[in-house]
Amino acid sequence: MSEPVRIQEADFSQDEEIAALKVSSKSIGGIATFLGCARDFSEGRDVSEISFEAYGSMALAEMQKLRSEAIDRFGLLDARIVHRVTTVRAGDNIVFIAAAAEHRAAAFDGCRWMIDELKQRVPIWKKEITPQGESWVTPHP
Repeated sequence: MSEPVRIQEADFSQDEEIAALKVSSKSIGGIATFLGCARDFSEGRDVSEISFEAYGSMALAEMQKLRSEAIDRFGLLDARIVHRVTTVRAGDNIVFIAAAAEHRAAAFDGCRWMIDELKQRVPIWKKEITPQGESWVTPHP
């Protein structure tokens, strides 16, 4: 079974992540997920690729802290966070967030909070590669 919080180059399987959540507790009544995918445009420009870089150990530690906070704050039974650091093309997976709870409201709320907090707090940077050149993207919610 893979770690519940990971930073990796390789793609991930949503099915495997959800299956890992399901075996963690028989009390789970709902799992809310967020899948972040690469777009082929940004701010009116075509984007051919997006490159992600992370401050490795610091990013992972902050993601682990974020998961623990979400579990406590929303009464989650379990949660998973996977973020890729590599170069992706339009349609590729970037980030996966899942929150498991007894009831759907906590799962939805926890999932949304985790992705919003990840964007604000975790030192992962995004560089867009366009026909006009490359540019680092400032974080946005």
